[in-house]
Amino acid sequence: MRRPYDLASITALMCFEAAARKMSFKEAARETNVTPAAISHQIKALEQDLGCALFIRRHRGVELTEKGAFLLVALQRGFETISDCVTQLRASPEAVDVTIRATTAVSALWLTPKIGAFWKDHPGITVSQIISDVPGSGGRHDLSIRYAIPQDTGEEWRPLFHDRILALGTERFRQEHGIRSAADLMSAPLIHMRSEENDWTGWTEWFAALGLSVPRGRSLHVNNHMIALQAAEDDVGAVLGWDGLLGNLLEQGRLVQLVPESIPSPAGFYLTIHPRASAKARLFADWLAEG
Repeated sequence: MRRPYDLASITALMCFEAAARKMSFKEAARETNVTPAAISHQIKALEQDLGCALFIRRHRGVELTEKGAFLLVALQRGFETISDCVTQLRASPEAVDVTIRATTAVSALWLTPKIGAFWKDHPGITVSQIISDVPGSGGRHDLSIRYAIPQDTGEEWRPLFHDRILALGTERFRQEHGIRSAADLMSAPLIHMRSEENDWTGWTEWFAALGLSVPRGRSLHVNNHMIALQAAEDDVGAVLGWDGLLGNLLEQGRLVQLVPESIPSPAGFYLTIHPRASAKARLFADWLAEG
């Protein structure tokens, strides 16, 4: 593959710049922590590559040729630009104070608006999200939001909300299928959510908790909660949802509670705090839990 820049060996160029600046192979070797013979070898290889002499070797030292002086000026300009850039980057590193892991649905529906509100109170704390719907992935993080029952994982668990599970859909869907009670949903199209990340409560469990049998209507199965919600907005079917997590969708009227029946969620949404979490991460955790 053709290289984007027509450059000689970077090592050879650095050795040449040091030798040309100090006018000494010995001093260049001392600066770069190699032997004078290594400096001489790199410069000979560079001269062979360029097809011209860069130094005039004399008994008492070396002198630059005209082409050598031309190359030195070009290298010093380039190295100075690179050095200035590196200095600026080191002076202002891109530090992240808090890294929090969440699923796509939790991030989009609940966490991201919360981060915006947090920054109004704490503008100097940077927050990074890791969005993952695959269990065990997501890399290193300080905090994590989980739909689960607290377990002894070595992490600190804090409750965020423990919702009721509602049957949701559009107003048009409710009217088209004549839905007034949970029993009417038994034969209506339903959207089923299955996720490896979370053990979501499904329609079978929801109906059983209300004393009803297994649903008989058409089924759409998806493995992503955001896709399930979008399908419900498109009148594909009814979907189960948590009132605290989906509060904005309900307030906007994009989805409505189809029937008055609901069940308490068997699990809750919890914030877990890793033992190594920093003070700033814990401050953010406190803010989320209290909000």
